[in-house]
Amino acid sequence: MAAKSDGEAAAAGPGPEGAAGGARSGAGGRGEAAAAAAEGPGVTGAGGSGPRYELRDCCWVLCALLVFFSDGATDLWLAASYYLQGQRTYFGLTLLFVLLPSLVVQLLSFRWFVYDYSEPAGAPGPTVSSKDSGTGGPSISTKDSATAFRTKEGSPQLGPGPEPSSASSYRRRCCRLCVWLLQTLVHLLQLGQVWRYLRALYLGLQSRWRGERLRRHFYWRMLFESADVSMLRLLETFLRSAPQLVLQLSLLVQRGSEPDLLPALSTSASLVSLAWTLASYQKVLRDSRDDKRPLSYKGAVAQVLWHLFTIAARSLAFALFASVYKLYFGIFIVAHWCVMTFWVIQGETDFCMSKWEEIIYNMVVGIIYIFCWFNVKEGRSRRRMALYYCIVLLENAALTGFWYSSRNFSTDFRSLILVCVVASSFALGIFFMCVYYCLLHPNGPMLGPQAPGCICPESPGPCGPPADAVTSPPRSLPRTTGAERDGASVGGERAGTPTPPVFQVRPGLPPTPVARPLRTEGPVIRIDLPRKKYPAWDAHFIDRRLRKTILALEYASPATPRLQYRSVGTSQELLEYETTV
Repeated sequence: MAAKSDGEAAAAGPGPEGAAGGARSGAGGRGEAAAAAAEGPGVTGAGGSGPRYELRDCCWVLCALLVFFSDGATDLWLAASYYLQGQRTYFGLTLLFVLLPSLVVQLLSFRWFVYDYSEPAGAPGPTVSSKDSGTGGPSISTKDSATAFRTKEGSPQLGPGPEPSSASSYRRRCCRLCVWLLQTLVHLLQLGQVWRYLRALYLGLQSRWRGERLRRHFYWRMLFESADVSMLRLLETFLRSAPQLVLQLSLLVQRGSEPDLLPALSTSASLVSLAWTLASYQKVLRDSRDDKRPLSYKGAVAQVLWHLFTIAARSLAFALFASVYKLYFGIFIVAHWCVMTFWVIQGETDFCMSKWEEIIYNMVVGIIYIFCWFNVKEGRSRRRMALYYCIVLLENAALTGFWYSSRNFSTDFRSLILVCVVASSFALGIFFMCVYYCLLHPNGPMLGPQAPGCICPESPGPCGPPADAVTSPPRSLPRTTGAERDGASVGGERAGTPTPPVFQVRPGLPPTPVARPLRTEGPVIRIDLPRKKYPAWDAHFIDRRLRKTILALEYASPATPRLQYRSVGTSQELLEYETTV
């Protein structure tokens, strides 16, 4: 059986050649998603033995909560101070940059909660079953219906479960009502991210205390929750902390020799929040993908320092220029955002499940590019990053130079100090960026031998996904030709047969990166979608229907299943999936 992400069932074969029908994905559906279970070799999935939740992970979440509260508290404190001083304009701007982004993020978070916690009409929940298939391997299926599953001899069996009593139904309705009231209150108090941080912490601790089977289930759910809160925090910080940082720095520059402690605290908290959120987002993204090596905490700290100093230099250059040329600063920001957004769009990113979500995401990335580098395209990003930082260096120099030209060169020694601060902060940021790439990158040092993109250190062949494993998603699947359908040879080779290279050189692995274990046994959850390229999230992290289906299948399976995305590398499989895409 195959399980579609919208809850309908479709038939599929147990192996790679079974054509699984798919229903359109729930998040807008650029492709059709189906999850089928089969047994056989494959790539390491999210269901392997995998990493364990450690004390360092718990401390990282607690530090993220500290950063969140310090950023919000200092901004609200500063807004109250402006109000008491009678500076209503600054009070209004400061409060606007706090409340508006928070409302947007809370609405998005509550929308996710509503979808995750809602159930189809007429069904108490998704029914999950597991039984032996005719091919000898376990078969897992799910569909939204009113039937329940019961456990027999340690294995869930499909069957009409007993009717729930009126008392249990009443308790269940009361519990659901309490959850809805609690979540509504949490989001009205603008604490949706705090709840998700605490829930990720709870799920991570549960994964340490439970048995092996439940451990992986709770770890999966912890990863899903961490991905949600990292996306929400990334959106909030660049809509709130970034403009707040520029505003308060501009006010500090205008006040000259009378700086106030409270704006300085707010500025520092916003700066740390931006740097922390970027590093945390990259760490969670790498931890969520089994085809990438996880980011160590040393590398995450190096990323925090890298973004801290580069964003500080960028924001100070903005503040200096805006303190004198307010109109031209607005024109510059809008022009820079338009150019960066166009640059991202022409790169054809593939982060979201629908076209309009992708456009909105690209617009948000354009805002991020105003302040710092953010990788959104698969492949080696060093040339793109070097080009971006060259542009940023020129812009910082021009903005600071225009501001400095309006000062008195002979008597204003403080202006020269601020120019030196901009230059030295940018240089420190580039230094920590080089430290990260040269010493702490997950794939190994930049100047030494690097680990390949896959995580199989003992792979005898070239590094890459095996057959029927994971591949990158094209914009649209290429249609097979008539010769390929008939199996005719093309160019001296049979259609769909790759030509092996004459020489294959596999680079040696450095001793520092730790590869995740390759798991080739047990049940497999096959997803009828091509895998998205890094640094995009996998489809089961952004498609919430697919996520719910995978969690149900994983919980019902006697053994922890692996995830396997559809391969588009062979013409035979392209032909099989042509009618479903």
